[in-house]
Amino acid sequence: MSAVAAAHQHLQEALDELRQAAESGLASDPELLSVLTVSEGLSRQLEHLTVATTAALQRRGTFTDRGYRDTTGALTDLLGCDRFEAHRRVVAAEQACEQIGLDGTVLPARLPATAKAFAAGQAGLRHVEVIAGLLNTPAAGRLTDAQRGGLEEQLAALAGQYRPTQLRNLGTQLIEALDDDGPEPDDTPPAPVNTLHLRRNRSGSGGKITGQIDDAAMFDAIATVIDANSKPLGKDDQRPTAQRQAEALADACGYVLAHGEADTLPETGGRRPQLNVIIRLEDLEQRARSAMLDFGGTLTPESLRMLACDAAVVPIVMNGAGQPLDVGRSTRVIPDGLRRAVTARDRGCAHPGCDRPPAWCEIHHILEWEHDGHTVLCNLAMLCKAHHRLIHHSGWTVRMRDGRPEFIPPKWIDPQQRPRRNH
Repeated sequence: MSAVAAAHQHLQEALDELRQAAESGLASDPELLSVLTVSEGLSRQLEHLTVATTAALQRRGTFTDRGYRDTTGALTDLLGCDRFEAHRRVVAAEQACEQIGLDGTVLPARLPATAKAFAAGQAGLRHVEVIAGLLNTPAAGRLTDAQRGGLEEQLAALAGQYRPTQLRNLGTQLIEALDDDGPEPDDTPPAPVNTLHLRRNRSGSGGKITGQIDDAAMFDAIATVIDANSKPLGKDDQRPTAQRQAEALADACGYVLAHGEADTLPETGGRRPQLNVIIRLEDLEQRARSAMLDFGGTLTPESLRMLACDAAVVPIVMNGAGQPLDVGRSTRVIPDGLRRAVTARDRGCAHPGCDRPPAWCEIHHILEWEHDGHTVLCNLAMLCKAHHRLIHHSGWTVRMRDGRPEFIPPKWIDPQQRPRRNH
């Protein structure tokens, strides 16, 4: 038995013994009151253990290796908690635990005094969240480093005496007292700016979109589209808000490319992304493993497989000298008739709990095309873009049963890997 398993067993035995003593009916009132205080102390210690373990897994890159882009989403699936609870633990891990620098150096906790109080059980998880939030306000940002350090030490010392809400109110007053001058006055209204910049990443894959929209009508039009398409797709959608909004914008653009009228976009741009697949003989034998997009640059093998499930593809065969030998015509991988059949069966995204309609979905090959998967009804499932990405980049799998797709979570989320369906 491993050290962790043995410690878990001892802890469970101790808790069982404490529970039996408290529920026996023989304990006095003072003893039962002590159970409450002991339980709260244990709860805080377990919270610290959870946060410290989360920080350790972040340093190792464990969640990223398992296909999750953010720790909050991984914790939500693993622990079955709400997203805000998982985010609270991630914030504590980032602020009250050691971190690893880019060069591999171990860095001290950003809030050292809070970290000590948290480890000692004098501060709970909510206290850590409150202190971190107070020190991240614009007013706290105007303080000197010495003032911020002293304030953090003072708040950490007060955490054992005040409830989180009281600590926030007191901390706000302390910051206001230290920041007596307030922000610099600026009577000159800024000139309105409406800009949008598209930049490719130097790595050759993806890019950045930055901008500022001061025009209220323009911003409202963009925000309305993104907001309507960025809501969580059910209890299994653990993407952070920023990721959901980015994917919502991409989904909206993809929808216009696929469904817009002929005069909606210029002829040169009115099409879905095309894969320019650079193929050698061995690639033809093993299926395409390298591809380029016109603007997005190099695709990873996972993204290539996802896009090739349901996209307009233009194969470009190159010889060893980099010269094109053949350029194919743009064709839809999934025939329209077959797409209608999948739509009639799945009625939208088939992933459990998702309510995204068919117009916002793609068709996924259950047995991937690179593994000789056939484009037939029994090998296809309808997925929205978010869940399509999850299938291709994590331990989730999909299979057909009784003519309908069902989804199996990875073992680290559900050790029994019980199948789930969208009912």
